[in-house]
Amino acid sequence: MAHPMTVARCPSDKLSLTNCAVVNGQDFTDKVRHIEIITAANHKYVCTIIKSEGISSGNIGFSLPLRKWAELSIGQKIDVRPYIFDPNNQYVAKIVLEVDFLEKKNTTTESYDTDQMAVDFVQQFPKQAFTVGQLLAYKFQEKKLLKLVVKEMEVLNIDQLKGQVTGGKPRMTRLGLVLPDTSVVFEKGEGSAVVLAGHCKSKIVRQSIINPDWDFQKMGIGGLDREFNAIFRRAFASRVFPPEVVEQLGLKHVRGILLFGPPGTGKTLMARQIGQMLNAREPKIVNGPQILDKYVGESEANIRRLFAEAEEEEKKLGPNSGLHIIIFDEIDAICKTRGSVAGNTGVHDTVVNQLLAKIDGVESLNNILVIGMTNRRDMIDEALLRPGRLEVQMEISLPDEHGRVQILNIHTTQMKTHGKLAENVDINELATLTKNFSGAEIEGLVRAAQSTAMNRLIKAASKVQVDPEAMEKLMVTKEDFMHALENDIKPAFGTSAEQIEHLVTQGIVQWSTDITSVLEDGELFIQQARSLDSRGVVSVLIEGPPNSGKTALGAKLALKSDFPFVKLCTPEDMVGYTETAKCQAIKKVFDDAYKSQQSCILVDNIERLLDYGPIGPRYSNLVLQALLVLLKKDPPKGRKLLIFCTTSRKSVLEEMEMLTAFTAVLRVPNLSLPEQLMTVLEETDCFSKEELSKIAKRIDGKGIWIGIKKLLAYIDMARQTDKEYRVIKFITKLEEEGAILL
Repeated sequence: MAHPMTVARCPSDKLSLTNCAVVNGQDFTDKVRHIEIITAANHKYVCTIIKSEGISSGNIGFSLPLRKWAELSIGQKIDVRPYIFDPNNQYVAKIVLEVDFLEKKNTTTESYDTDQMAVDFVQQFPKQAFTVGQLLAYKFQEKKLLKLVVKEMEVLNIDQLKGQVTGGKPRMTRLGLVLPDTSVVFEKGEGSAVVLAGHCKSKIVRQSIINPDWDFQKMGIGGLDREFNAIFRRAFASRVFPPEVVEQLGLKHVRGILLFGPPGTGKTLMARQIGQMLNAREPKIVNGPQILDKYVGESEANIRRLFAEAEEEEKKLGPNSGLHIIIFDEIDAICKTRGSVAGNTGVHDTVVNQLLAKIDGVESLNNILVIGMTNRRDMIDEALLRPGRLEVQMEISLPDEHGRVQILNIHTTQMKTHGKLAENVDINELATLTKNFSGAEIEGLVRAAQSTAMNRLIKAASKVQVDPEAMEKLMVTKEDFMHALENDIKPAFGTSAEQIEHLVTQGIVQWSTDITSVLEDGELFIQQARSLDSRGVVSVLIEGPPNSGKTALGAKLALKSDFPFVKLCTPEDMVGYTETAKCQAIKKVFDDAYKSQQSCILVDNIERLLDYGPIGPRYSNLVLQALLVLLKKDPPKGRKLLIFCTTSRKSVLEEMEMLTAFTAVLRVPNLSLPEQLMTVLEETDCFSKEELSKIAKRIDGKGIWIGIKKLLAYIDMARQTDKEYRVIKFITKLEEEGAILL
């Protein structure tokens, strides 16, 4: 049974290095070795405990790395209960740890022997619980303190660990118990300056478990199972029956299909393969602009020529005529809404009229199938979309994970056949990493990985030469795909990761339970947005004084959502825009979000988007009305949209009657207590213990009022100051700012 406890600091540095939670002996019996922590956001963490009289009953001490990992703040209330490990599923056979210095400014070029470290690690942490992603402080011999991050773990069942069963394959786990015979592997973290000597990390081979449907493999189409089945039912099922049955029913076959969706999702590919699948005549493939001609009447004549062969065969054979397929790529180029094109030539209008007459006019044909493709369905004339013309309208959206597996298998089949795909390439893992990639972008990813692999075999000397043994050495590995993902191919409807991560470069300092509460409430709204039972759109306003860290918290929550589509909408991107252009830019962000199954939009500094000025006051009513509509609008059926907005002017938004558009409002306060300021200083690791003591004496008993953003700026300034003047300069700046109140 869980009981509440209060988060506290670790009583000593020695206990901090155990990476255990420190409890009082009265709180747990000797039989309890491990505990499960449950936060208010229902997050669960398992750790090993150590008992000490240095901590009072009812409190539980955590080191700084553990608090950062579990996102705990001093004074936070948590539920704690004993945890028992399952020997058949949670005993670690192998653990992989990323290594970096704990203090970036305190580094050394001295090498660390990973073989000795592996022995020392299991000796320091015998039968201790670890979780993937956990942060650890690690002291090896008398060298500099290291920061370890648990990257991955493998487990075997208890019989294999005892040696009673051999040949078992390891499997991955997120939580496990380290034993004395656990294999420990260290590897350098990204950007780490640690020098490691000894064995390197061995890559884990994961076998793909996906077997794509053979029909789609044969056709070269992946991820479009549902769409293809729907098209077959509507457009082709009637053509399977004999002409006599069709005539008896008086049935008219579907004559038109419109495939629409984002660029690169497989519209053209599907249209090309449909004709071959049906054993029809070779499809006529026409690019929209090719129809248009500079001579009067020639554009309409080009349309008539496309249907001439089908007309002639219909007259000769009647119901026994074969199927004629005409494919229009970029059909929006010639079928724009009539009257919408500027100029008085009327060429576009007459082309649309001619096409309408041929598909379903007075002398309509029953042996044609027109397939149109576009990513601008809104531009096509409405008369072309009614039943009898392009009546089957199918959205070819971004592929889901199963579809991405199919597409990756299609584009790697040749490499697998000829042994050019390394065993450490896991198609299932790549499909997980390519959220919101279109089919074309996945194909581009495979090409980029291939070019990276080939580049390794090029010798750059006085002239460019290819390794003579390239045929045998050429192998596309997992690292090639990772390089392509990071540097070469970015999804058009993907995450603005770099832009949003830049907003939280200094991390989130949980200086108060207020900040913890904002993060926990934000995660609850993320879960609400992800839930199948939710309305479809969840909008949250994060408000507070200027420089209180609202944008960083919004960015942190947006990244935590792990939605495939995460975009930042900020006034910085719209400097100089007219009101109309600004509305269009904001609407495009929302329209792009609707194309993804799960989307998150971070609207930063909403009052600046509205052009609000306190003198007057003035604001853009056009942008205000657009935002009100978009904040309340539900996404298409089956899609989920999460919106985070930030503002420093809640009262202004209230006057504009905008607060009712939000699901909830979260408040981010300024620092107001000396203890809060000291918490920030301790976690930023800028001042020594003596300097922290001096600052604590200067602000003891005084009021504090400063935003975390400005405080971090002053801390960064203090880093650049000489050590002997650092404290004085820092305190002076706070007093000048008015942050220290009498």
